[in-house]
Amino acid sequence: MLIARLIAEPDHLSARIDAARADMEQRGVRLAEASMLDFCGQTMQIESPDSDALAMRASLDAHFEVTDGLVCESEPQVPALFISDMDSTMIGQECIDELADFAGLKDRIADITERAMQGELDFEQALRERVGLLEGLSVEAIDQCLAGRIQPMPGSKVLVQTLKKLGCRTVLVTGGFHHFADPVAEWLGFEEVVGNRLEVADRKLTGGLVGGIVDSSVKKGTLLSIMAELAEGATSLATGDGANDIPMLEAATYGIAYHAKPKARAAANGWINRGDLTSVLRLLGIPEKDWVRD
Repeated sequence: MLIARLIAEPDHLSARIDAARADMEQRGVRLAEASMLDFCGQTMQIESPDSDALAMRASLDAHFEVTDGLVCESEPQVPALFISDMDSTMIGQECIDELADFAGLKDRIADITERAMQGELDFEQALRERVGLLEGLSVEAIDQCLAGRIQPMPGSKVLVQTLKKLGCRTVLVTGGFHHFADPVAEWLGFEEVVGNRLEVADRKLTGGLVGGIVDSSVKKGTLLSIMAELAEGATSLATGDGANDIPMLEAATYGIAYHAKPKARAAANGWINRGDLTSVLRLLGIPEKDWVRD
């Protein structure tokens, strides 16, 4: 069984569902039902008795543009675990790129960041190269960057706080740095943080890192280790945007790529291309009356 949820303008959904139905059937996916959900007039639920999620996804991508969506094997539910990337997912910036601006190196470092996110460079090598370029930058620059440039992504706090209220464990896991991730986690309400540590001496960055690297394998491993502690049948939600998030997105029950790079979007079974992070709540079926907006 497959269930897909799509968020788009209602006229867009209704106008294209017949063509999508025919396309799905050609791909061997029968469409049993397609209806708008009561709690959100912009969300359509599509059900199929078949199991080829890739074929269904291909049809949806072909016929519905600029949507938010999720394809899964059963009715979506509130997850027991929410684990998320930070940069360009929970916040609107790449911290290392903004920090590099203070050192006059933003263009050089941002190019490395973009290539790493696209999956063109080895993550650890790219991270160490970028951090090395920041040698000598003062800790005060980090504080100034955090205060003046780092902003939460729209809907991020509502998403985290709502899931927490509903009993979900929340973890921020980032290939970025604790200097940024710890305050961001406090702003948004994450209960745990996994990240890299910048080495500091005499209130300046040394250009090195302390301890192991949080890469794609650590992100996935964090998800799997926490899920092993939870009850059988528990579900997980992961959000991310880059190549470093792909294993985590693939391992989650609901892996949602947020305004993501093409490789990450293709690997995930959910995607946000249209709205903000509250679209995740809509895709899970959590009505607005239960959202935490404080």
